[in-house]
Amino acid sequence: MAQKKSESDPPRKAAMSSAEMEKFRELLLERRRVLKGNVANMEDQALKASDQDFSVDHMADHGSDNFEQEFTLGLIEGEEEQLREINAAIERIEDGSFGLCESCHKPVAKERLRAIPFTRLCIECKRKEEERGVEEE
Repeated sequence: MAQKKSESDPPRKAAMSSAEMEKFRELLLERRRVLKGNVANMEDQALKASDQDFSVDHMADHGSDNFEQEFTLGLIEGEEEQLREINAAIERIEDGSFGLCESCHKPVAKERLRAIPFTRLCIECKRKEEERGVEEE
């Protein structure tokens, strides 16, 4: 006997055509390609900075180089997090849940998805999440 869906069950499929889903997939794949290139470039720069011979440099140069290397590593971390989010969004496209807010289960505005195609939350739920974060600090 099939289970009857209750009103409280969240929808599992986005209200988006397969053509729209494919456009978002292409957008995500392009962003992923660009980010992977950026990360590889930054990793090369960070490694080159760590391979420098500091025997002839001034101590202040060492501090500047260390700061730049740490800054670059922070950027790499942020870009890698974005890559994880992009991969998760591609998985949501594959399972049909892309474009649905993970909190309220309502469709995310397409304008928001165009701006941040890997977003998991609608704008209202994101605001609430940020407000809770500020209150906790």
